[in-house]
Amino acid sequence: MTGYRALLDALARPRLVGTPQHTATRELLTRELAARGFVVMEHRFAAAARFPLRGSVAAEGINLIAVRPRVRVTTWLTAHYDSKGQPLSMAWRLLLVAAAFLMIPAVLLATQAGASTWWWLALLVFPALFLALNVATDRSPGAVDNATGVLTVLAALDLLPPEAPVGAILLDAEELGLVGARALVRERANLLAATAVINFDGIDDRGGVIAFAHRPGAVTRSVTDRLAARRGRRLPVLVDGISLAQASRECLTIMRGDWATARVVHTSLDTADRLTLSGVAEVARAVAQALTPHS
Repeated sequence: MTGYRALLDALARPRLVGTPQHTATRELLTRELAARGFVVMEHRFAAAARFPLRGSVAAEGINLIAVRPRVRVTTWLTAHYDSKGQPLSMAWRLLLVAAAFLMIPAVLLATQAGASTWWWLALLVFPALFLALNVATDRSPGAVDNATGVLTVLAALDLLPPEAPVGAILLDAEELGLVGARALVRERANLLAATAVINFDGIDDRGGVIAFAHRPGAVTRSVTDRLAARRGRRLPVLVDGISLAQASRECLTIMRGDWATARVVHTSLDTADRLTLSGVAEVARAVAQALTPHS
């Protein structure tokens, strides 16, 4: 994975939508796809990032759609290439949401026991805190989230024969609320129709592989089996696969990690130096085998 290591170092830099590094990342990925024989098309859409004390800042998002000449795509490999930082890691935000839900029965019991109805105001603290801390910053290198997803797409493509009916879509503005995926479904749904989508979002070295089948089918089952992945039913976070499933025949999101992974996501600790890319290599190999007949 030597070449991928250098690419990870180039990708794992803060790249919030609309920033100069975000543009540089897109240009780098366009060159990488072109070097692999793909024709790269741009799908542009409006996006906006929320900054602390600055409010929303308008920006242009660009999805990259890559196909090989004279190849009809039946499977898309997708990953988002933007990143964002937040005041709290993914782990702390999940705990905050869980605490808010746990407070509801606690307040109900307290009220029934004769406590003041003012206890209900305590419930407002958690959503208010969540909203206050849910702003986007440009402070996370985004190595595992989601430079690893992008590298898994490229590594899988490198393992597949040139004539394989597989294309790539590198999505933008996922971190702003799946804006790029939603725009693609709204404006380019024909690209996804009758295809299988394999979406990668966070492929750490550590932890187990989990596969979320948004829309199951033969391809998604084959990939899941090759990965020996744990099948997930519900996601506690938003991923592009949720939107892409609306227009595709099949759709699967693959993730790898554990609680320690969630503790670095969206923070300055999500750096390239904590990764060996063993997870990327393992997932890319299994996906390529599943998509190669008689492998």
